[in-house]
Amino acid sequence: MSHDQMTRRRFLRGAAATAGAAWTASRVQGVSGGAKKAADQVALGKTGIRLSRLGIGCGTISGSVQRGLGHEKFNALIRHAYDRGITYIDTGESYQTHTWVREAIRGLPREKLYIQTKMIHSGGFGGFFRGRGGFGGEAPALERLDRFRKELDVDYIDTVLIHCQTDADWEEHGKALMDGLEEAKQKKIIRAHGVSCHSLAALKKAAALPWVDVNLVRINPQGVNIDTPRASVFQTSDASHVPAVVEQMRIMRRNGHGVIGMKLVGQGQFMNVEDRRKSLRWVLQNDLVDAVVLGMKSPGEIDEAIANIDASLASEA
Repeated sequence: MSHDQMTRRRFLRGAAATAGAAWTASRVQGVSGGAKKAADQVALGKTGIRLSRLGIGCGTISGSVQRGLGHEKFNALIRHAYDRGITYIDTGESYQTHTWVREAIRGLPREKLYIQTKMIHSGGFGGFFRGRGGFGGEAPALERLDRFRKELDVDYIDTVLIHCQTDADWEEHGKALMDGLEEAKQKKIIRAHGVSCHSLAALKKAAALPWVDVNLVRINPQGVNIDTPRASVFQTSDASHVPAVVEQMRIMRRNGHGVIGMKLVGQGQFMNVEDRRKSLRWVLQNDLVDAVVLGMKSPGEIDEAIANIDASLASEA
């Protein structure tokens, strides 16, 4: 058995042993027991997984922003986040950043990282990717996960989500993929599975499904690029639907799902720093999420996000 395999097995055994304790403890309390911080390791629903409260996203405008940095700056960005205690890295099949993440995390202790990626299902996205190819199509989940692990150069992936579902019945046309991800979870190729949604109908289904371990939810109080009754892969903005999204997030929490917030700065549309602070403060102080992920492109943006989250949590106390 290789050293990496031994490390993985010890890590997963330890995670399983502490799952119950992690769930009964406060889901948003930092490990230190002191003031809550962006870098706290927090429990992700009842999965038994812990991750930093803030994550760095690698998919801004389908990853083009992060790829546009070039490898040297991207590597420095991930390392700066890690040095600040941000251990959650969010990537995806369609972002084309798996190999970029691989190089950026080379030499970092795998067991200290939480890596989340997303798998395209061509029947999702309102059928947007149907017939386009290039991302694995309808290849079996285990086959695609083998590719993901090679691209990331990891033995296991913490969480894999079915990406960007829009249909109310997405679990029906995605059953084969869901079954494959469950098999991968049983084989400890992944630690948890879930979904990201781009419509209220899909979000309601996600909140109710026991299969879902983790939800990635678009949320901000301004209602920019959040889920609405209109199924859309692209931008939808309507503040009147914020209460409906919040309702589903609370159902997810009651059902023990892990909940991660995304689009907290409106996919980069909040140019005013006070709008960014307002969004983070509102989401965190209303206890809607376990963690949040922001697509960032500079060390300064990472530092600002950490400062805003720390200030929001301090004012909550």
